[in-house]
Amino acid sequence: MKNRKDWKSAEIEARQEAGVVGDISRKPLGQYLYWKRFETHFALVKVSVYPLAVRRQLSDWPERHEREQSWMAPEDAALLVDETDLGGLITDFTQSTAWRKLLPQRNVKREDEQPSTTDG
Repeated sequence: MKNRKDWKSAEIEARQEAGVVGDISRKPLGQYLYWKRFETHFALVKVSVYPLAVRRQLSDWPERHEREQSWMAPEDAALLVDETDLGGLITDFTQSTAWRKLLPQRNVKREDEQPSTTDG
């Protein structure tokens, strides 16, 4: 995104593509290359990856119906991504202890969830 810091662009993309909001690192984990398909051609694209501590998930977001989304362990995500180098970044990150600092103190709150009540 022009005129934006890379980390800010990543934060916006996370909201638009996955409906997640949280605290993003200003330092990337690393980068990987992949071939992006456009209407008339392919282009080699360099992607910087930024960790995001998800605090909540929106009930609706711009690309909700264009994406398949699932919560899973980072180790499983590393195996399922199409880009091998991205899987390596995820694996390296999860094998360090740095990612634990990004975990929310509580479960991720979904915007469409109602508070639980108990009868006492």
